[in-house]
Amino acid sequence: MPVLALCLLWTLATVARPVLAAPVGGPEPAPHEELTLLFHGALQLGQALNGVYRTTEARLTEAGRSLGLYGQALGLLGQEVSRGRAAAQELHTGLLEIQTEENALQLLAEAMAQALGEEAHRQQVLRDRLQQLEVRLRGAWLGHAHHEFEALKAHADKQSYIVWILTGHVQRQRQEMVALQQRLRQIQKR
Repeated sequence: MPVLALCLLWTLATVARPVLAAPVGGPEPAPHEELTLLFHGALQLGQALNGVYRTTEARLTEAGRSLGLYGQALGLLGQEVSRGRAAAQELHTGLLEIQTEENALQLLAEAMAQALGEEAHRQQVLRDRLQQLEVRLRGAWLGHAHHEFEALKAHADKQSYIVWILTGHVQRQRQEMVALQQRLRQIQKR
């Protein structure tokens, strides 16, 4: 800005100097009013340029401030993205744990179902033997056979009770698996 003002004053001085130093017999010197008007115009031009400079400087300052705010906003957004990534990783880890737990429960349920099937087969074999003994006892009614019959009947009742307990346990395991699968689906939907 000072360079512009100096250039303007130099231009005015070069224009005004020949007019002031004009020879006596040459062109007529400029009247004092014209010089005043010329200097007044130069002063107004300088003030206008000074106003433009200040406005531009204020705009640049405001733009710098806006850039600082944008930088802060981008920093906060970056932090939110990092938190979101961490939460997604945590959710993924939890999902893997649930899947592992579900697989373990599935294997346990399959083992329980197999054991239950085997026990049911043994119980059927025991019932068949019991029926055979009952038929023999009806025919002979021997004391020893009747005693063996009662022991087998008690053993069959005990086996039935065990199968009943195992069936209930398998049903609970299945319910837990269904609940875990529903939970896993809900997590996967999120």
